[in-house]
Amino acid sequence: MTYVLHYAPDNASLIIRMALDHRGLDYRTALVDRAAGAQSAPAYRALNPNGLIPVLETPQGPIFETGAILLWLADTHGGLGPAPGDPDRGDFLKWLFYIANTPHPALRMMVYPEKYIAADHAANLQTGLSARLHENFAMLDAVARTRPDWCGAKAPTVIDFYICALLRWSALYPGRQVCDWFDLSDYPALFALCAHVESLPCTQRAQQAEGLGPTPFTAPQIPNPPEGSAI
Repeated sequence: MTYVLHYAPDNASLIIRMALDHRGLDYRTALVDRAAGAQSAPAYRALNPNGLIPVLETPQGPIFETGAILLWLADTHGGLGPAPGDPDRGDFLKWLFYIANTPHPALRMMVYPEKYIAADHAANLQTGLSARLHENFAMLDAVARTRPDWCGAKAPTVIDFYICALLRWSALYPGRQVCDWFDLSDYPALFALCAHVESLPCTQRAQQAEGLGPTPFTAPQIPNPPEGSAI
């Protein structure tokens, strides 16, 4: 089966696209036109009742939730993370779930505070979240210093792609409301990770497909996609 990745440019589907491309898997994309509210349309809600992006259509049915898709791909195809029984499997699972459950939702709340709190309290929410995200990234930076497989490994895992995307979005999108809160150079091990992932062929293909610019992770720019919109 050719997988179908329901995507919008520079959304969490970017992580899935990179994993699919890195593993050399056969897939096609289906644009979810956010400007037209396609993520709330009945056809898309039938795939993901939460109306969030991405969805990956598979022989086992549609899968949503970024972490679930990544783990399913890693276990189904190998080459994207330690297999069950590998001594590193526990570390892989705990950090994958940490990233999916902690910094990712915090960043989403920071970018879209109006979905979670009244407008007159949004600034306070974002200030608190920025402090929390700094703690999250500092923890990941400390781990990355002891994990050569996260920084320059010949066989990167889905964790690498996930971290790089979160760092990219931290540099770009919360700046609409909270200026100058994030500097990637504060996290040298994560900067090295971003530089390495930036050199991979899967990143180069994502740059072209989603208009991410020449340095999508180390010095990100607002995307200029050939179709659709990021926000």
